[in-house]
Amino acid sequence: MLQTIALLMENKPGALLRVTGLLSARGYNIESLTVARTIDPQLSRMTIVVDVDATLRAQVIKQMNKLINVLQATDVTDAPSICRELLLLRVRAQQESRTAILKEAEIFGGRVVDSSTEGFVIEVTGEGEKLDEFVDVMRSYGDIEVVRSGATAMPLGSKKLKLQPPVPTRAELARV
Repeated sequence: MLQTIALLMENKPGALLRVTGLLSARGYNIESLTVARTIDPQLSRMTIVVDVDATLRAQVIKQMNKLINVLQATDVTDAPSICRELLLLRVRAQQESRTAILKEAEIFGGRVVDSSTEGFVIEVTGEGEKLDEFVDVMRSYGDIEVVRSGATAMPLGSKKLKLQPPVPTRAELARV
């Protein structure tokens, strides 16, 4: 079963490797992974979609919360959250079908980000199923090329993370 995990972590070298290493060491396949710095340059947000047995979901979260650099790991699979992906689709189509392509893109909330004599590049964001449907519709208009981001998730709710200052290392204490 696919599990979506949202992480808040320190933006430090090796942090991503620790998280992915934990998953790969246990034989879990990562379906998608997105990570980027937050408005605080010392923190990053990561969203991982991983194939995990339903009985082990809680254990995976506990293991991630024990990792160095991970401040909070949250299972947002069934929790109230917003989860979106980005899709860029290039469609090469005949002149006669271009109006229909633009109408389909509008129905799916897409926008044209590039236009040429050969066709369009369309950007669509939304849930994975919606993007799958859009790709299926566009296949009927001609040759397509697709690039997708991984899922990005934000838990909903009023629970605010209370961060503690980092515990100084022995080397840092020795300098004082």
